[in-house]
Amino acid sequence: MNRAVLVIAGVVLAAVLLVTSSALYTVQEGRQAIVLQFGQPVGDLVSAPGLKWKVPFIQNVVYFDKRVLDFDAERAEMATADQKQVEVDAYARYRIENPLLFFQTVNNERTLNARLLSIISSNLRTSIAEMPLAQVLTEERVALMQRIKENTNVEAKTFGINVIDVRIKRVDLPDENSEAIFRRMQTQREQEARRIRAEGVRDSLGVRADADKRVRVIIAEAQKRSQILHGEGEMEATRIYNEAYSKDPTFFDFFRSLQAMSKGLSGDNTRYVGPPDSEFFRFFGSMSGAPAPKDGAAPAAPR
Repeated sequence: MNRAVLVIAGVVLAAVLLVTSSALYTVQEGRQAIVLQFGQPVGDLVSAPGLKWKVPFIQNVVYFDKRVLDFDAERAEMATADQKQVEVDAYARYRIENPLLFFQTVNNERTLNARLLSIISSNLRTSIAEMPLAQVLTEERVALMQRIKENTNVEAKTFGINVIDVRIKRVDLPDENSEAIFRRMQTQREQEARRIRAEGVRDSLGVRADADKRVRVIIAEAQKRSQILHGEGEMEATRIYNEAYSKDPTFFDFFRSLQAMSKGLSGDNTRYVGPPDSEFFRFFGSMSGAPAPKDGAAPAAPR
């Protein structure tokens, strides 16, 4: 009798525990839940964390994240406005703001990712096709991303989500385009180097020509100055000679004759070939330098 009572009590306790566990569910921090009955949502959205109740066995719970979620789009090849092919790698960040609409439209995150990929890729292709490659690689890309985010968010709201941001991680050129652009850049750099060298040669010739002109001008001015100084020196010497001559003509004549003989008989050879009564030796015959008397005439008296 007692054993049968224990068995019945155990069965009842197990049934109570099973019903209780089926009736309880937990909403964790950062998550929200929708209660479904026969696959249809019932009641309000459960967003407060804690232990909650539901009808056991006939109701179940679907959980959704309240935090910001990341979506990493696949790399895709797109064309710019100037017909340049680029590979774009983008990502998006979103939050589920209407879990009921989210459940009714896409049901889960995997389905949403497929739909979101299509939306983001379409907006990326449309926007990049309106811009040349040079603009895509500049600060104007910020405005491009803002426009893509706004367009994406308009379509994404039908899924109960809010797209917070859409960003391009990388913009790369395909391998064949990269090689062609590299060759073109190399050619442009070679042309620029040749241009710089040519300008250097031109500037060098100009500097050399200017330097040669300045050298000629300096030499000409120096020669001019030299001739002026030489003329002034000769003029001063003539003036001094004239002054000396005016003071004592006889001594001046004697001194100039000695200078002439010093220059004419310079060096080791003092041999002279010529008549002995030459003007060159007139002071050898007379202290006054007067010529020797002819036909017995008396010599001139010295001054």
